[in-house]
Amino acid sequence: MQGFAPKLAKGEIASLAGAQDDARHFQISAPIQSGNSGGAPVDERGNVIGVVVAKLSQQAALATSGTLAENVNYAVKSSYLLSFLESVPEVAAQLKEPNTQSRPFEDVVRDVEQATVLVLVY
Repeated sequence: MQGFAPKLAKGEIASLAGAQDDARHFQISAPIQSGNSGGAPVDERGNVIGVVVAKLSQQAALATSGTLAENVNYAVKSSYLLSFLESVPEVAAQLKEPNTQSRPFEDVVRDVEQATVLVLVY
């Protein structure tokens, strides 16, 4: 319905811990839609900082607090994923050093769009 072009959403890290204070995750405020799991939040330099894995259930929020939660989403921290990636020699050899220089926002967006792929599973 929205097409195949990469989509960009701005957000912030709302908490350094995930649901129930899970230190492997952080909470992000970027809007997440069905199908966004596996998406990569990036920092202002274009470094991947995590992988989107979940959003807070609206039904659970309503049942628990009586209100709907907006943009309460979770990503696995990249530091937890990096050790796994480094354990696979073929992957470890292709990992890049983090970007440390400040870059214009437009350049970061362009690079992220070029690095984005669509995976269709039937």
